[in-house]
Amino acid sequence: MDFINLSLLAVFIPTFFVVSITPGMCMTLALSMGMSIGLKNTLYMMYGELVGVGLVATSSVIGVATIMLKYPTIFLILKYGGGAYLFYLGIQMWLSRGKMAINLDEYKYSISKKNLMMQGFITAIANPKGWAFFIALLPPFIDQSLPMFSQLTVLIFMILLLEFSCLIIYATGGKTLRKLLQNSSNVRLINKIAGSMMMGIGVWLAFG
Repeated sequence: MDFINLSLLAVFIPTFFVVSITPGMCMTLALSMGMSIGLKNTLYMMYGELVGVGLVATSSVIGVATIMLKYPTIFLILKYGGGAYLFYLGIQMWLSRGKMAINLDEYKYSISKKNLMMQGFITAIANPKGWAFFIALLPPFIDQSLPMFSQLTVLIFMILLLEFSCLIIYATGGKTLRKLLQNSSNVRLINKIAGSMMMGIGVWLAFG
């Protein structure tokens, strides 16, 4: 193929899969939501997260990251605001209250699809480590002798595919754990576990 270096792509795929499958902020969020609201509903968070990852990856390559680094206030607002909101949700879940907690009677949730997508999106774009990772990872896999646009398109497609696969794995794990624990005596335990994880993600996002 004259639009992508297959040798570089063959190394890129396993490299990024290993990085993606390693527990991180977004994967922990998928596990927590899979446990609290199930795989189907967690998909909406994943859609937002994937849009954020695609935006970060593209922006890192074309240089927007340089601008963002010059204006760290943008990062601070996203980091602290997003982290505080996730921490608040975690407290609500830990107390078996709020929109994401499993209802003790009906096992239902009431958080909107839009809010789920926004949580995933903000978590993806507000993590400076994510920006740093893409700035460091992508350039070595770009062949300067081939068209940039075609290479970037293929690499970002593979990134999103691998990221989505890993999110599914984590969310499915959370759903499985929920099924193992889901009875009237363990519902509060599920909420406490998922809530504690959510609070941890909030702190991680704000201060990581």
